[in-house]
Amino acid sequence: MKKTMKLIAAPLLAATLILSGTTAFGAGIDKAVVGGEGQILSQVSTTAGKGDLGETNGKAADSTFRAPWSLLPLPDGSVLIADARSHLIRKLSGTDVTTFAGITISKDAYNYPIGGLLDGTSKTSVFQQPKGLAADAKGNIYVADEKNHAIRKIDANGNVTTFAGNGVFGSKDGKGKEASFKQPQDVAVAADGTVYVADTLNHTIRKITADGTVTTLNAPSKRVVEVVPGQLVPAGDYADGALASAKFNEPSGLVIDGKGNLYVSDSGNQSIRYIDLAAGTVTTVAGSNTVKYAKSELYVSGDYADGAAAQAKFSFPRGLALAPDGGLLIADSLNHSIRYLKDGTVKTIAGEKNTYEGSADGTERNAELHHPSDVAVLGDGSLLVADAYNNKIRKIAFYELPAGITADGNVKVVYGGKKIDFDAQPEISNGRTMVPVRIITEALGFEVKFDENPQTTERTVDLSKNGTTIRLTIDKAEVKKIVNNGAATTKAIDASPYIKEDRTYVPVRFFAEELGLDVQWENATRTVILRDKLTK
Repeated sequence: MKKTMKLIAAPLLAATLILSGTTAFGAGIDKAVVGGEGQILSQVSTTAGKGDLGETNGKAADSTFRAPWSLLPLPDGSVLIADARSHLIRKLSGTDVTTFAGITISKDAYNYPIGGLLDGTSKTSVFQQPKGLAADAKGNIYVADEKNHAIRKIDANGNVTTFAGNGVFGSKDGKGKEASFKQPQDVAVAADGTVYVADTLNHTIRKITADGTVTTLNAPSKRVVEVVPGQLVPAGDYADGALASAKFNEPSGLVIDGKGNLYVSDSGNQSIRYIDLAAGTVTTVAGSNTVKYAKSELYVSGDYADGAAAQAKFSFPRGLALAPDGGLLIADSLNHSIRYLKDGTVKTIAGEKNTYEGSADGTERNAELHHPSDVAVLGDGSLLVADAYNNKIRKIAFYELPAGITADGNVKVVYGGKKIDFDAQPEISNGRTMVPVRIITEALGFEVKFDENPQTTERTVDLSKNGTTIRLTIDKAEVKKIVNNGAATTKAIDASPYIKEDRTYVPVRFFAEELGLDVQWENATRTVILRDKLTK
C-alpha cells in the first residue's frame, strides 16, 4: 500500500508563497516581451460592448453595438467608433459610451435601425452605415458614409455636412456633391488637409482637396466576372507600377505614414499595397505580387501565413494603423486576427491560424476575435480593435516583465505580472528549466501531495486543483493527468523530476502546459513566463 509522506525536507519557507512585481501590461509594441518563435506577448480583453445588438449607451461593459467598424483615437484620450449598422458615431470616454453624432430615425420589421442622409447638428444628422473615420489638424472628423456613397464632415462644433458625394452611387470626379462614390469604406487625412478615400466598390483611391474637389488617382478596373452562367458583374483587378495605371480590388483600409504616403488594404487581392504619392507609384508590400485571376474569380483566395512579407497571406485585410515604431498593424478580418508588418516580416499579434471566430479573452494566440475590421493605437501603446461581428471593442495590452527582472544570469519564473520568489534557485538541466515544485504550484493555486510506494520505491508528486490532478514521478520521464478521479492519461516528457538538496524539482514547461497554462521563455533575462491562456 501507499503511504503519504511529507514533501522531502520542505522547510517552512517553502510553503510560503512570495510574489513580487508590478502590472504586466504597460508596454508598447516596440517594448513588449518577445517569447518563443518571435511571438510578441500580449493580453486581449473586452473594453466595451457586451456582445448584444443595440445602441445602448452608458457604462462600457453594459453598452451595445451593431458591427462597430472603425476607430479614431482623439487627443483627449477618448475614441470615436463608427457603429456601422446602428448608423451612429459613438464615443468611448474612459468607461462610458455615448453617441457623438447621428440619430436613429426609425427601425425596420426586424428591429434594425434605418439610416439616411441628413446634414445638421450632431444630434439631428443621419448616417447610413458609416465606416471609416479620420481627423485633420483642426479637429474636423471625416466619415466614409458607405451606404450614402458619400464623405461626411463633422466640424469642431459638431455640425455635420456632406463634404463630397450626394447619396447616389457612381464614379464621377468633381466638386462636392457633383462627385460620386460607390460604397467608400475608409478615409485618411494628410498633414495639408487632403482627404484620401478608399472607394471600395469602384476599386479606386480618390483624393479630395480642401475645397471638396474629388479626383481619381488610379486606373479603374474593367474586369468583369461571370459569377453564374449568363450573369456578369464588375470586379476589381490588380496591377502595380505607375499610380495612374495601378489597379485595386475592393480597397477598404487606408493609413498615411510618416512620409505622407499611403498604405492600402487591398482586400480583394489579399494584400497590402503602398502608394508613394511623390513618386507616383504603387507597390505590394505584403502578400503576393503575382496575382492572376481565374475566369470566374471575384477575389484572390484568402489564406493565412506569417513570415517574409512577399509570402505572407491574408484573408480580407481591412483597417490599418501605424505603430509607434513605424510598423503596420492590420485587421485581418476573415482570419479573425491582428497582423503586424515590420521590416519585411509579417507576424500575428492576436488570433491564431486555423482558429474559428469566437469572443474569448486571453493571451495573444488563445484569445478569439470575430471579423475584426479596424485597429487603433492608444496613447499608452496598447491597441483597440473594432471586433465587428462580436459587437465589441477589444483591447490588446502588450506584456512587459515585472520590475526588477534583470539579466543577472539566474533563471527566473513569473506568473502573469508577478515574479515568483523561490527558496531554492530554479536551474537549467539538460536544456530544461527545473523548478522547486511546492512554491511553483502553490503560486498557481494547486494542492501538492508527495506519495511513496514502499513496494516499488516509486515516488510521485500530485498537483491537484478543481478536480484535475497532474502526477509526476521522480526520475521518470512521464506525466499523468487524472480528471475527476477517472482513468489516468499518460504522456512522455523529456525531463524527469528529481530531488536535489531536499527539494523536489520538476520541469516547469511540461507540467505547466498540462495545467493549461501558456509557457514562454524570455531569453535575455532567462525568465520563464507563465500566463493563464483564457481570462475567466
